Amino acid sequence: MAKVYNNIFIRGLTGSLGDQFVIRKTRSGRTIIANKPTFDENRVFEPDQLAHQEAFRQATVYAKVAKGQPLYIDKAEGTAMTPYNLAVADWFHKPKVLEIDARGWDGEVGQPIHVKAMDDVQVKRVTVTIKDGSNSLLEEGNAIQSLTDGLMWTYTTTTLLPAESSPVVTVTAEDLPGHQSTLTWQETA
Repeated sequence: MAKVYNNIFIRGLTGSLGDQFVIRKTRSGRTIIANKPTFDENRVFEPDQLAHQEAFRQATVYAKVAKGQPLYIDKAEGTAMTPYNLAVADWFHKPKVLEIDARGWDGEVGQPIHVKAMDDVQVKRVTVTIKDGSNSLLEEGNAIQSLTDGLMWTYTTTTLLPAESSPVVTVTAEDLPGHQSTLTWQETA
């Protein structure tokens, strides 16, 4: 790609040149000249394309509101991204629960269950649900994020488990746009 600096012919030029070229200026001040896109007026979109268009519509609605949040503003500072672009990208990326560490928990009250969860911007909340083998809810609550490791969360148990129960721990991570992902751990005999 050729790079031309301080060209007097294109300085300040934007718009289209006939039906051949589109000229635009980026936020960084670069001028880009590209072939003008063409679209068939009778085109038919596939279901996957329509779904992606709808997802992008939802992402832009979220980003219009979220771009003013200090977290997006701070993360975008010093990068080529705007808070709006960062919020759109965040909308498309779900958080992930990477690991459940229940080695320090043997069914007693006040014991920790450690969770590792991540997101491209921020995990807003991690919820831990403990059910017995018959799927009855034993306890549920929010984990607390570690001050030293942003990926680690700790949930402290509040219920004494019956000896015969075979507990199932389900962890749900939620990001700023509200997307969730879950991971399940079950004690093996």
